Formats: sequence, C-alpha cells, structure tokens
Amino acid sequence: MNKKLVIISHTEHYTDGGVIKGWGPTVHEINFLADYWDEVVHVGCYYTHKAPPSSVAYTKSNITYVPIPAYGGKSLKQKLGIFFKMPGIIRTVKKQLVGASAVQLRTPTAMGLFLLPLFTWFWKRDYTFWVKYAGDWEQERPPRSNGWQRWFLQQKWVNYPVTINGFWPHQAPQCYSFENPCLTQTHLEEGAVYAQSKKFEPPFVLSFVGRIDHVKGVDRILHALADVPPSLIQEVHIIGDGPERASCELLAQSLPHTILFHGYLDRPEVHSFLKKSDFFMLPSTNEGFPKVIAEAACYGVIPIVSNVSSIKHYLNEANGFVWDIHSATSYSSVVSLALNSTPEQLKKTSTAIQELAKLFTFDHYLYKLRKHVFGTHS
Repeated sequence: MNKKLVIISHTEHYTDGGVIKGWGPTVHEINFLADYWDEVVHVGCYYTHKAPPSSVAYTKSNITYVPIPAYGGKSLKQKLGIFFKMPGIIRTVKKQLVGASAVQLRTPTAMGLFLLPLFTWFWKRDYTFWVKYAGDWEQERPPRSNGWQRWFLQQKWVNYPVTINGFWPHQAPQCYSFENPCLTQTHLEEGAVYAQSKKFEPPFVLSFVGRIDHVKGVDRILHALADVPPSLIQEVHIIGDGPERASCELLAQSLPHTILFHGYLDRPEVHSFLKKSDFFMLPSTNEGFPKVIAEAACYGVIPIVSNVSSIKHYLNEANGFVWDIHSATSYSSVVSLALNSTPEQLKKTSTAIQELAKLFTFDHYLYKLRKHVFGTHS
C-alpha cells in the first residue's frame, strides 16, 4: 500500500444534496485508485451551479476532495481570469504535496501553463510524479494553451512519465501510450452476455453519447440518417447535451425515424442504452480517445466513427466502420455500408470489437501504471 496520492485536475465538482460530486469518468478512476493508497487527495475545480447527471460521488472513505476556484469561459476576460486565481491555486496545490508519495497532474488545462514549469524546474520532487495528457495528441491547430502544453511535454527537460492517447511516430521517450480506464472485469462478463444475444438484423438501434455540438458531430449523424430507409432503423438514442441540442432536435423532427434526445444520463443509464444498441455513432473532428467507444465495445456495439487522433490506432475495418474525415467519402456512405452489411458480417465485427474493451479495464490501467510510472510489475 502506498502512502498518499495527490491528483490535480480541472475536473468539475458540485454539491448535490449535501454531497460532493464530480465528473463521472474521473471519479470512477479515482475510486479505483483509492484501493492502492492509504490516502487520495483530488484537487479540482468547484462550481456552484446544479450538478449534471454525469456527476457521481466518491465511494471510498480515504478520498479527500480539495476545491480550487472554477476558471475559464468563452470571453477573453474569462480566460485570463486564471491568472488572477493563480496564486491561490498554487498555494492550495503546494499545501497538498506535503507527505505525498505520488502526484498526478491531468492536462491539458489552463493551470498547466504555470504548474508544469513549477513541477519541472522549481519544486523539489520527493515523490513519483507523472502527467496525464488527455487531449488530442495529433490535433493540427489546438487551442494555444493545449498546444503549448503538448509541446512542453515532448521536450528533453521533461524527466517524468507522460501518459498520452495513441501511438505516434517519433514519440518522446518519456511519453507512454495509455488507454483510459472505464471498465471492470464484471463489465466484461456482463457485456459478453449482451453481445452474444445481438442478432444484427434490421431494424437497428443506434446510439450517440457525448456533447451535442459540431465537433462531436450529432448534426452529421442526423444528415446521414436522412438517407437511410425507415425500415432499417428502430430508434436512435442521443444521450448528452450541448449548445446545438435545440437545432439538432429541430432537424430530427424532419426525419422519418424515431430519434430520442435524453440529455445527460448517469453511467448505469448510459450502459442500459448501450446494452440494447447495435451501432454506436461518433463522427468527431477532434478527440483524445473517447471512453464511451470502449464502453460500447464491451457490449458488442459496433462503432461507426471518424478516424481522428488515436481512434484509428484501435479501430479498423475488422472491428468497426471508420470514416476517413480527410477523404472524399461521406459519413453518410459509411453509415449506409454498416446498416446494409449482412448479419454474419456484423456479428463477426461485433465479436472483434469486444476484444478492444479488454484494453480499457482498470486492471490493465494499473498494470501499465506499475510498468511505466512506478517501474514495477508487482
């Protein structure tokens, strides 16, 4: 058992019914890690508005949440606000480092602009330190803050492990390819049962999970479905919310399909829809590696996704339908190819995609942490 793990992130936290809750995927990961440390401290942003359904509570008694002020926004004034809050954030982080045996900084985040130099050059590190870069490692024109942090983490002065999405040419020696954990062995066992029951005969059930905006591509999904005969689709589930929800709902009303918008749902509810889905759709233009692809794969749900960033390192014609966003081929044609494939072909693809899910278990994540961050296989 290790002594104290400190995690620093911009993960959003809220008070809900007197209980602190944070963004589900991050909190689930921290709940798992808490089994391997005496104490876990999560330094993350606190928001005063209502907690979304995607937020969950910590379940382990040895986890302490330490708030820092929320920052960022759309306007330049809001973005620059991080620098006024910087002294307080630095004091809070520095205080929590006392007694730490391991520290993880999760990037890209605006506070990475000053925390990365501090950890690299100015703060004594008598603990194991590593950085998780969760953004798109290949993004051609990232936001300036993200681009600078990505550049910084590739330089020779970085003498600590950096975990990234995907496998890249000329990858710096300190950069290790990691899969973002989201599944347990119980999920895999349950998923295999649901996957086995899928017949892949029309009409199909399709699903999307994520933020509803142009980057994630819900509008592309709807335009693609306009070319699909109603006989091929039973229903389409759009799970999530975002700035383009209203316009997408309006567009959906013009289509001859049953398209249901559910808003944000908690994790068990999301999984309940994946269990009954045949296809998972995500024509993004920018990603790291979405955990929901792995969650869908667990239930044998066939992805119809774009080939951005590290997605193309895991998905191919054997285990899904991948749309090359830089080609002349339309997403609509890829959707048509998937929905018109034979049940035998689709069943084979579904079986193949289940293998992918095994890479995204918490146990596999712990193995890679021990190998690349802590230098032990024990």
